Amino acid sequence: MITILVPGFNDNTAVLHSLETFLAKAGIAAYAIAPQPSDGTVGIDCLAAHLAATIAATFPGETPINLVGFSMGGLVCRTYVQQWAGLARTERLITIATPHQGTWTAYTFNRPACVQMRPNSEFLTELNRDLTALRQINFTSIWTPLDLTIVPANSSCLPVGDMLPILSPFHYTMVSDPRILRLVATCLGAPYDTSCKVGRTQSTTPDL
Repeated sequence: MITILVPGFNDNTAVLHSLETFLAKAGIAAYAIAPQPSDGTVGIDCLAAHLAATIAATFPGETPINLVGFSMGGLVCRTYVQQWAGLARTERLITIATPHQGTWTAYTFNRPACVQMRPNSEFLTELNRDLTALRQINFTSIWTPLDLTIVPANSSCLPVGDMLPILSPFHYTMVSDPRILRLVATCLGAPYDTSCKVGRTQSTTPDL
């Protein structure tokens, strides 16, 4: 099984180094792919097309994949699964601190991807209209109630899959926090089976 890691807004693969290294030590083959430009100057749909092309070129055939998307990268992964035929080969999608229902901080820049990440944007309304694809895979959203980048923080929640809150202090600590690294590894099948249960009812109590 191949696991693909996708970073977020204004990021490259460096932000995922801790996660990639941890997963490797857990015996999980993980590869970071950073569709560019990630500064918001192109839409999330364009970044998803880039991701789709890179996956097809790097991992040809029908090899099944897992996806882990951080922040905006989670929306890129969702778009790939829901709109770019990624559903056919995706078994699991984990998003970390992703603004599934938008974030008010997206008003900081008037760039295409930022406009798409605003609450009630046309892009998010369409993406969230039909969540059938997410119900056909193992979908998990890991988020922190303390997030000051995803505002409100519970915008990372959707009415499908497992919503797993962790009290990590900042948005960017989410991909280096040891608890979250272990949780991601668990969800991907590493032997840390006390933290993540596939098919569990949605969680609303933060992990202290």
